[in-house]
Amino acid sequence: MKAKIAARFSVSLPPDLFRELERMAKQKGYDNRSLAIADMIRDQLVEHRTQQRRGEIAGTITLVYDHHTRRVQELLTSLQHDHPDLIIATMHVHLDHDNCLEVLVARGDASAVKRMADQLIGARGVKHGRLTVTSTGRDLPA
Repeated sequence: MKAKIAARFSVSLPPDLFRELERMAKQKGYDNRSLAIADMIRDQLVEHRTQQRRGEIAGTITLVYDHHTRRVQELLTSLQHDHPDLIIATMHVHLDHDNCLEVLVARGDASAVKRMADQLIGARGVKHGRLTVTSTGRDLPA
């Protein structure tokens, strides 16, 4: 396997911003600033692709709901069964007597995952929901 050669570029930062970068890189345990900056660029690339709703993504859909709400579990299960191609795992947790937490791991076309997440989050009885996306890793260089 041929070794990859890193591309180099120069960045000028205001002194205060540079100190904050140094502090953050140290606190997060990066060996150097280049690794910290590369991670920030990857994060922004994933965010940009997600906003554009293009390509394959992976992510989690987190739902908190009152299981006493009439037919909420039935509705959520039905919506999940409508998308077996997108949902690859689920976890259900009883938070207390009334509230449940459900985490779904999804993978697929960005716009399809977003549409499905919107349906689930918008379901009657869901108190809070959030789609958190990341890359599948295949489209991001190391």
